Amino acid sequence: MSRRGARRRRQLHWWNRGSGIRLRIWMAFNMVVLAALSYGVYMLVTTNAEDNGLSGLGRQEDGPGLVDRLKGEARSDVPVKEQYLDPEGVYFGAATENAPYDKKELNQLAADAGGIRPSMTSFFLAWHQKFNPYSVTASWQHGTLPVLTWEPWGGGRQNPTPGTVLKSNIIQPRYRLANIIDGKFDAYITKTARDIAGTKLPVALRFGHEMNGIWYPWAERVNGNHRGEYVKAYQHVYDLFQQAGADNVIWIWAPNIVRPEPEERLEPLYPGDEYVDWIGMTGYGVREKSPEITFGATMKEIRTFSDKPLMIMETGAQIDDDQLAWMDAFFPWLKKHDEIIGFIWMQKDRDTGARSNWRFTSSHEVQQAFQAGLATLELATGPAKTGGGA
Repeated sequence: MSRRGARRRRQLHWWNRGSGIRLRIWMAFNMVVLAALSYGVYMLVTTNAEDNGLSGLGRQEDGPGLVDRLKGEARSDVPVKEQYLDPEGVYFGAATENAPYDKKELNQLAADAGGIRPSMTSFFLAWHQKFNPYSVTASWQHGTLPVLTWEPWGGGRQNPTPGTVLKSNIIQPRYRLANIIDGKFDAYITKTARDIAGTKLPVALRFGHEMNGIWYPWAERVNGNHRGEYVKAYQHVYDLFQQAGADNVIWIWAPNIVRPEPEERLEPLYPGDEYVDWIGMTGYGVREKSPEITFGATMKEIRTFSDKPLMIMETGAQIDDDQLAWMDAFFPWLKKHDEIIGFIWMQKDRDTGARSNWRFTSSHEVQQAFQAGLATLELATGPAKTGGGA
């Protein structure tokens, strides 16, 4: 081989070797740039989450700051329940078909409400189901306080008509109040309490609601239950939560309005102020022109035995001749009662789990009245400045 050919081969060898080195340098440079960009995006997202995430209700968290705030030692910016017990403003909540997981559904609800996002997400869990901690984190990532209705039964079916109750919905011997009191569900209750405690985030819990009715198996007048057992069952569940360290729970005792069962007194069903943070009410406008007609008698009776803040846990206006009048009156009435700290609208119909069509989008006129009224409220958008544990 000529000297020129040998030199050419050495040049090719060094070029090929240099290409590998250059490739490794280029890859390392790209990795550094990518890491820097990723860190910058992470810091931007985290900063936005710190500003607009858990510190505020009624708006969606902008990025994945939630998990980071719960890692390691306790952080002062992680909310605690005391910050939400006495809000500065009124909570606007909603119960929707796929709550609390469907972000698109919540965005649509906000659009339907005139661009105002809810600050509470309401959802249900029966006792034959396991609690999913993601229901809590999903709610908070949407900018909403999770409101869990925890139902001690094996689930039920849609009653055929509003005035009819299926026997299978109320005759469920496994879920008699005596079985709760005697400890037969202690393992399930304790596991749920620990899982809720593990989220480290405030959770509003409505246990055994509408106990003054006759349409659920935990009511004292059905399913083989006896007088006085509801209070004992409620207190037993509460005590197990305390033992499990679930001090992030906002406890809600929530009867139905007294209209359908006027002879059933509420005070004997009340577990006591030491077991309750909020008193809730279920009440819908049905052939009534005013929410005062719907809620007034119940509020008057509650005030004979407790001064706890009131929360409307389920409400809506049935499609009838009085629907629009009831809707027009709801928000002015609400503003006159500062003891009511919030309301949850049942944004469902019979096809999505409600006994009637309660949606505020049931007609254009009703939706306009809802939007106009909601816009007049001073809404809670974050923890109270005077709340503890900040």
